[in-house]
Amino acid sequence: MKLVDDVRAVLEASPEVAEILALGPFEGFHDLAGNLLSSLCKAPAIRRAVTEAYRDKALAKITAFDITETARRNFEPGGAASALLFSRGVQAIMGHRVAHKYWVEGDTTMALALKAAFGRAFSTDIHPAAQIGAGLWLDHGLGFVVGETSIIEDDVSIWHNVTLGSTLTNSGPRRHPHIGTGAVIGAGAILLGNIKIGAHANVAAGAVVVQDVAQNALVVGAKATVRGDAKVSFVEREGIRK
Repeated sequence: MKLVDDVRAVLEASPEVAEILALGPFEGFHDLAGNLLSSLCKAPAIRRAVTEAYRDKALAKITAFDITETARRNFEPGGAASALLFSRGVQAIMGHRVAHKYWVEGDTTMALALKAAFGRAFSTDIHPAAQIGAGLWLDHGLGFVVGETSIIEDDVSIWHNVTLGSTLTNSGPRRHPHIGTGAVIGAGAILLGNIKIGAHANVAAGAVVVQDVAQNALVVGAKATVRGDAKVSFVEREGIRK
């Protein structure tokens, strides 16, 4: 994988960076992912769980897409290799994808343990059952909270301190938000309940949303109201790119 070669080139050119990140030698993306996440979590036992999960080539491909999209949308200096090594958002979503894999395979105890470890490391709380599509750009990552039945479709962009929570009045199978393809969610936004944020919609920073948002709409305010059409998009072209 080119990404692995690019990371190796960065570390060979700057050995002190490898030392700061406590990254040892690695072979392949699965080994690199296990090495990096276990180091960042300061938990050597995580390495095996992450390495085994990323032997799944489909999972590695989705994560590589997350990384390249983060680099593209964030104009990341150093490209995808730097996004992988230095982006908290990328690393938090990598951790979630690993925990989610264990969850859907039935090892819920391992999934929850990984969620707890990654949460401590990255200041997030993402339930391992939450479904996240390809190409998520989680900018900064700090304070990202995602409830169990949340769904995030492809190519979504989300800033820090965003909550996808419940209203505590619904105990049904869908208690958390569903974010449509290409939506952009601003910093500090709070989205609650079984609501749908339409494709390519914009939720402004600090908005509190408790009702559906139409596709391509912009919502603003402590009680979010429609203020016209969406203004921002980070989607390069339609469709999942796995």
